[in-house]
This record gives sequence, C-alpha cells and structure tokens, in this order.
Amino acid sequence: MQRTIKALFAILLAVSLGMFAFAAEPQAGGRLVVAMGTDPESLDYMTMSSSPAANVFMHIVEGLYQLGLDGNPIPVLATGHEVSADGLVWTLFLREDVVFHDGTPFNADAVKINLDRFIPGARFKFLLSKVVDVEVVDDYTIKLYTEEAFAPMIAHLTHGFIGMISPASIEAAGEELINEPIGTGPFVFAEWVRGEHILATRNENYWGEAPYLDEVMWRIIPEDAARVIALQTGEADVIFRVPPDDIPILNADPDTTVVHTDSVRNLYIGFNTQREPYTDIRVRQAINYAVNKEDIVQYVLSGAGRVADAPIAPGIFGYKQAGPYEYDVEKAKALLAEAGYPDGFKATLYHPTGRYLMDASIAEAVQAQLRDVGIEVELVTMEWATYLAFTRKPVEESELEMYLLGWGTVTGDADYGIYALFHTTQWVPDGSARSFYSNAQADLLMDTARVMPNPTLRDGIYGELIDLLWYEAPWLYLHSEVQINGQRANIHGLVYHQNERIIVTEAWIE
Repeated sequence: MQRTIKALFAILLAVSLGMFAFAAEPQAGGRLVVAMGTDPESLDYMTMSSSPAANVFMHIVEGLYQLGLDGNPIPVLATGHEVSADGLVWTLFLREDVVFHDGTPFNADAVKINLDRFIPGARFKFLLSKVVDVEVVDDYTIKLYTEEAFAPMIAHLTHGFIGMISPASIEAAGEELINEPIGTGPFVFAEWVRGEHILATRNENYWGEAPYLDEVMWRIIPEDAARVIALQTGEADVIFRVPPDDIPILNADPDTTVVHTDSVRNLYIGFNTQREPYTDIRVRQAINYAVNKEDIVQYVLSGAGRVADAPIAPGIFGYKQAGPYEYDVEKAKALLAEAGYPDGFKATLYHPTGRYLMDASIAEAVQAQLRDVGIEVELVTMEWATYLAFTRKPVEESELEMYLLGWGTVTGDADYGIYALFHTTQWVPDGSARSFYSNAQADLLMDTARVMPNPTLRDGIYGELIDLLWYEAPWLYLHSEVQINGQRANIHGLVYHQNERIIVTEAWIE
C-alpha cells in the first residue's frame, strides 16, 4: 500500500511537470547521487536540528507516522491510534513483522526504549514534552500518558526526528551519540565521510517493497554553482536549491529539468531581544519597515518566494495573515529616532551559505537596504554546523545580534512552528528559540493552544497569538520559500515533499 500511495504521488507530480513519459517500466539497480548544500550536523535524533539531517535520516530510520503530501498524518510503523475521552491516554497500534537492519525485532519495547531516550534528552524533546509515561501493553500496542490534553500529539509524531533506532545500537552507544543509525527504513546506513558524502544501500529485508536503487549517496556541495555543474555533467542526479538565474539554463538542457515545490518554511532574521538596541520594539519594527521584502523575492529569488505575513507559512493549521510590514523608509527612520537612534547604529548579521535558497545574497540585500536608514551592517558567514553551534549558545554567552535562519513547520501544526521558537522555556541551548523572546501573554496563548482539543477554538487562539508576535516583531519577517530543485531527465519516481524532503524510496534510473 505504501508503494501504491507513493507511486500515485509521483505520477501526479509527473503530470504537473509534463513528464508523464516516466510511466515506462521501472528499472532496478544503480546509485542515485543527491547533492545538497550542507552536511548534517548529526544523524542521531538526540542532537539533530535541521532539514538536511532529516532528509538523510528518514530514508534509514522510520517513525511511527509521517506527514502526507496532503498535510495529513500517514501511519508508518504505527497502524493507527485511539485517544481516551479525557485526551490523556493515547493508544498506538504497531506494525508487525518488522525488523531493524541489525535483525533486532521492532515492537512495543523498541518504541518505549526510543521514546524514553527522546523525551527527556533530545534537542527537540518539546515535541513530546507533555508525555509523562510510556507503557508497553503487549508486543504491538503501546500507550502514551500525558499530564494534560495534548492536541498536536499525532502531528508531532510525524516529525522526522522521532525515529525508531535499533535498541541494540542504543544500548551499545550508551551515553555516546549514534553516528551510524540502524533503523527499519528502505535504506541501510553504509558510511559517512564528513563534509563529503553519506552512503546508504538498499534494505533487501524491508517490510515494504524494497527500493529499486542499489544505493543512494548524498553529496555535500556547498557552492550553488558547483551543484549546478555537477547536475549538468551527471556527477549528481538530483540537486537541492537551484539558483534562480540557472533555471533557464537547466530547463533548456534536454538532460536536466527544474522542479518547483511549495514549502512550509519561512525565512527570517532573528533579533537577540535581550541585547540592545533590539530590546526596543521600535527598533525591531523599524528594521521590518526598512527592508523591501517584495524586492528580495522578485530580484534576489526571481519570484521564488512569498512575502511573509505571519510567523508561519500558509497551509499550516493555525495560520492567520497578520502583515506584511510594508516597505516604508520614512516610517523606519521615525521609529529609530523615537527609540533614540536618529543616525542609526552598527550591527552584525550572521548567516549561513548554501543552506537556504540564495541565503548569502539575501543577507547582502538586507545589508544594503538597512544602510538607507543609517544601520551599518557587518556580515559574518559560517559553515552550517559551526553556525548552528554558534547560534545555540545560552543567552549569557550569546554573541548574536541578528541572524538569518529558516524554520519549516514540518508537522503541519502551528505548535511546532511557534512554540519552539517563541516560548520562554525554549531558549537555546535546550530549545531552538535563539531570539530569547519572552512575553507572558504569548506564553499563555501558546500553552493554552497546546491543550485545547477543540480545533476551532484552538485556531482562534493562534490567530490572537500571531497578531501579538507580528506586533512585537522578534524577527525581521522575510518570506516563505519555494523549493527549486534540479534533476537529470533519466531519473524517475522522486517525490518532492513540501517539508523540504526529496524522497528517493521509489526512485529509479532509466
């Protein structure tokens, strides 16, 4: 059934691309090379924190659920669930006859071992922070007990970081991180040469239908131009993030094509709200007015984006339009003067390169536009893993002023896209809130939305919360991304997911 669903998605995608020729008979064998801009920071869910890591991890380590292309949860290692009338007990039914790559059986004990490891100590433990106990009922039934009702439970279980790793490998690792993950997925981890590539091979004992491919290699190529050349020469079969200027070139080549996919990711520049002058809401609002987001989308991204009008992207449960901040240099100057900075100030903007579409160019555009209101910005670029560690320092050690990041609400639920980044309890290093924003009213709204079972009331709470966050402006709100990826014409069956995954399980090479 899983193959049928994925094949249907692939067919629908092919029709939309005018590529229905791929309906030819799939062929088995070969190595697929996928080029991405950054190396995963980790392949252990205890410390994973980015989409590049999840993109590799999900092919090797499966979760209980995954997010479907329609935005609804799809059972994977679970087959279904029930929730008690009071919303405090979630009973999960598990798939039988599944084994990990090392031969260890998948069962309720394995789920408990993984959740007992994830819940207290994983970097993204907030996903299941309401779970107070995990009980094994029988080999293929498990119960999750929560301290209070937890509306986004199943949505959170679709998150790619809540994966099931072999209990034997967890025991062998002890307190150490697992760098060679052993899961139940369609591919088996083979090797990781850091900064160069990760290799995985076909799982011949997969509980579903085994992949067509013999191997998949994720190559790390940070430079945009180098990834494009690798695609043109055939050194790579698929690449993430095609620069807009190269789209016509690849589309004109009969051997390559460009795929546009909507995204659940918002790009933003966060402010360290505990550091002057960003402690002043007028300064934060001024910067939002001073940056022409429309121009960035049109000229830097060649239209491959949507100006942000909320902290989360449209299509996410809980989304409400609150903006945008219109481009208004005079208003920005007036706010800066009112805050005591009539001549502007000096600032530092940290940013990655190769992680997001045109990320370095976006930083340069912001730098140029802020100069018009007297803010002189120094740009500091870092390699991805180093950047994540640098921006994760606790507030008393943080050197951050402004920083460029993106966040994809990959569960389809606003709790993941808002709570993780704005709740006072989620400040780095334990959480992901790098802006150190804290507002008692916002915290109350976030807490209430988490436990509100009525979806209509819950949606209304998020509307009020989004209005507050928009006004408070802990971020410079930029845009929602459109994914622009490239592939060779002889590659078929890829699924481009809105959560920034390129799924190769059904891929084959002609």
